Amino acid sequence: MKAAILFALFHIKAIESFITSPGCYPRINTHSSLIRDEKKIIELQCQLLGMNCATPTDFTFSWTGFSKRGGETDVHCHGWGIVFYEGRGIRAFHDSSPASSSPIAELVSRYPMRTLNMMAHIRYATQGEVCLENVHPFHREMWGIQWTFCHNGDVPLFKGARDEKLPWLGQKQGERIYNPVGDTDSERMFCSILNALKCKFSTLPSLPVLHEYLRELLQEIVDYDQDQTILNCLLGCGQYIQFAYSWPGSRPGSNVWNGLHYVVREPPFKRASLCDCDYEVDFSQLADDDSRVAVITTKPLTLNEEWVEFERGQLILFDDGLPHLLPEDSMASELSGHGLCSDCHPSHPKGLEEDLRRFKNKRSMLTFTGDGI
Repeated sequence: MKAAILFALFHIKAIESFITSPGCYPRINTHSSLIRDEKKIIELQCQLLGMNCATPTDFTFSWTGFSKRGGETDVHCHGWGIVFYEGRGIRAFHDSSPASSSPIAELVSRYPMRTLNMMAHIRYATQGEVCLENVHPFHREMWGIQWTFCHNGDVPLFKGARDEKLPWLGQKQGERIYNPVGDTDSERMFCSILNALKCKFSTLPSLPVLHEYLRELLQEIVDYDQDQTILNCLLGCGQYIQFAYSWPGSRPGSNVWNGLHYVVREPPFKRASLCDCDYEVDFSQLADDDSRVAVITTKPLTLNEEWVEFERGQLILFDDGLPHLLPEDSMASELSGHGLCSDCHPSHPKGLEEDLRRFKNKRSMLTFTGDGI
């Protein structure tokens, strides 16, 4: 009991320091609905950042603003992580220290690495200890493809202890190949999603089929307890594709809204100013006509861009810096060569043609060469 009281007092003092300390853009104040009352800790969630690009792009601008929220302009100080794709491989950086003061985060900020697909996470611990194994994003290999995942919210279906068996998703059950290393409901959910996909598909699914089935799995997770579930997540499945899903909400007693927003930067490019610090970039001086970037985040990062909030229960596939809202919209990405690709897991020999008919795409989009597609 004494330890719990000291822990609570520590967090209240930390919050007070954020409220009273000067900053370039105030995020928390004494009138904020973040604070429930004098004796209880405010109800917060983690924050997510994703980027999906048409051409290799560095993420320095967005990361600069986002990382400030990890202990400087906001209280998400229980670790951070970032994963980005380079070809079929990934680079991953994780730290259980606050992002705003982490030397590793500073390294990432100063080293302009380029990618087509990345995600990042700053943590406010609500389940699991503050330690490295509980820091997002998580990543696993499946079908010879690197899958990455991060999450914000509460998922009652996956609140079990680490030594409890993972819940099954989907109607078909198989072997629990993927299991959590840490203690978070987020990692348990990620592992269950991968187990369900691996059990469902004996050959690589096309992007429309994957989009459709992921939406079914996520709806199953939400339906377990729609009132208490808050589920915002990013899922990467290779160097081109990133899925983003939002079932937004607020915790009991809190008005802090946890959802997802996105913006697409494309020609003609304009200036953008960060919310969390005095930093502005004129993208017309940095990007060319082939550039396009979709940025997905919990709360908008910039002051002067038009951010779009996800609808409740919406799953969006991002490719080439563009949002694809429906499974049938994903067929263009599949035909462009950005679908799942593996040398160690087979594709269905006639699957794409069948999917084209099923999702009502025009056959004129397809060029037949030889006996393959």
